[in-house]
Amino acid sequence: MTSPANRLGKVGVLYGGRSAEREVSLMSGQGVCEALISVGVDAHLFDTGKYGLGELAQQSFDRVFIALHGRFGEDGTMQGALELLGIPYTGSGPLAASLAMDKIMTKKVFQQAGLPTPSYRVIESTADLDGLTEQLGLPLILKAPNEGSTLGLYKVTAATELARDYAQALTFDEQILAEQFIEGRELTVAILGRGASARALPTIEIVAPGGNYDYEHKYFSDDTQYLCPAPLTPSVNQCVQQLAVQAYRSLGCEGWGRADFMLDKNERPWLLEINTSPGMTGHSLVPMAAKAAGMDYAALCVSILTEASCKVGRQANVHQVKE
Repeated sequence: MTSPANRLGKVGVLYGGRSAEREVSLMSGQGVCEALISVGVDAHLFDTGKYGLGELAQQSFDRVFIALHGRFGEDGTMQGALELLGIPYTGSGPLAASLAMDKIMTKKVFQQAGLPTPSYRVIESTADLDGLTEQLGLPLILKAPNEGSTLGLYKVTAATELARDYAQALTFDEQILAEQFIEGRELTVAILGRGASARALPTIEIVAPGGNYDYEHKYFSDDTQYLCPAPLTPSVNQCVQQLAVQAYRSLGCEGWGRADFMLDKNERPWLLEINTSPGMTGHSLVPMAAKAAGMDYAALCVSILTEASCKVGRQANVHQVKE
């Protein structure tokens, strides 16, 4: 009898890539691949930053686990290529991945869906900085809308810092998202599944030194505290988890993802963004939430991988786990 692991076939773990988050993706992919191999999956690393789509097609993978972060991996481009190649893949499809990667489009979808998200303005030139502090207040946040892992993110605490931080943010993107700063507690919720079956994992509260959850504190420092499950009242926790699933569905996400929040002093949650290919490193949050729900790292990887599929023309081209 074929084992469940063997029914997954030859698996490619796509990692590395060419984005500013390459270093994190290398760690995520290595962890995922080792976990899959540990439970008998025929898994192989494939660095999309070194090898092209021709080489990917030649590998004859039955399915792939996308452990890429940022541009050319989390933004719908790789998902679209995999659709053309007919290779089932983990996570969201091209449209949902593209929407979630663009924080400006994400805000628009959240607003259209009536979901709570901080006020914002799109900055396209220095002229757009006029009146910004009056509209959004201080401090405010500047974000490169197509980056992740806090890259291209700046907290502006004084009007005199605005032009400088905007210039720095422009090194990542042409348009910049200016967002109202919500003072409070930082929360995150992982989601698994799709459609009506999408479910939230235990909420995590992130307590970073000085409230500065930057790149270093995300992936390398041991100074950040993670409280899982987060110490919230049942009603607040339920509200946050429901909003996470609603946000995930509003963008059309599937497979897995993570919703990030700020909880203000009145215990009102504010949606910041959705990540469709979250980190899977030793410091990452989705494995932490899964563990709190009774699912170890390898089981999480297999669960995500089992749902790998092509999403475009799903009814005409559905890939099932081999029997």
